Amino acid sequence: MIAETLIISLGVFVVAFLFAPLGMGGGMLFVPLLHYGLGWEINGALFAVSLSLTAVVSWGSGLAHRNEKHYDDLALKIGLKGAIPGALLGVGIVVLIGEKMDFVFKVLSLGMISWAIYKTAGKMKSDLKIQLPSKPNDEIQPMPVQIGAGIGGVLSSVLAIGAGVIYVPVLRTFAHLEPRKAIGTSLHFMMIVVPVAIFAHLLTLPSEMYSKLGEELLLILMFMALTFLGARNGAQYGIKYLSEHQLMKIFLLVIIVVGLKYVTDLGGF
Repeated sequence: MIAETLIISLGVFVVAFLFAPLGMGGGMLFVPLLHYGLGWEINGALFAVSLSLTAVVSWGSGLAHRNEKHYDDLALKIGLKGAIPGALLGVGIVVLIGEKMDFVFKVLSLGMISWAIYKTAGKMKSDLKIQLPSKPNDEIQPMPVQIGAGIGGVLSSVLAIGAGVIYVPVLRTFAHLEPRKAIGTSLHFMMIVVPVAIFAHLLTLPSEMYSKLGEELLLILMFMALTFLGARNGAQYGIKYLSEHQLMKIFLLVIIVVGLKYVTDLGGF
């Protein structure tokens, strides 16, 4: 058990390091790590822990991006009008789904990842064809940004993720942000939306799940510390050493790998 815990701890640090420069919280891998590695059931308690780790990633990386001015206030304000209500709606969906959450979780994850691969690959292809400057903020499309961010908020609560896999393509496509600003703004969404989702999940947990969280409190705190270290170092590395096109290539690769994991899981391979 000690060896497994050490391996999962290393995995938590690596996930935070890799996801922080991409505008993602890492929930897509935190949940499988805890579910498959430690045997935790996919339920509200696991979601609260995954979201807590995601919150640490978003703050650790988000503050680094904020210091470098890699975010857009207008797109953030517009998107939050959809993302926050979406997160609250998502918690209600989790409560309604109940015991069927495992299967629904994996199917929704696969659908979300497929959409993100399509949008990200298309945007990268168009960027390579002709290099145009980003459109000014007054050309942001408010309704699509709010709807896209709202979907991200719902999925954040339902899938225990930061939803950067949704936010980044939405911000790139409908807010016309350059990659680094889209990534930084995505992290700013998470800095606000994820704590809302955590609080709402905790309010709906049955007493036995609180007992489970209490038993694992020290382990959870250790994971959070490792997540913060990974996120801060990952964000600084990405800002300093990776170009915008490299960031998008890594983003695309990561979501393809995660998507393949869910395909094999659902297929029983």
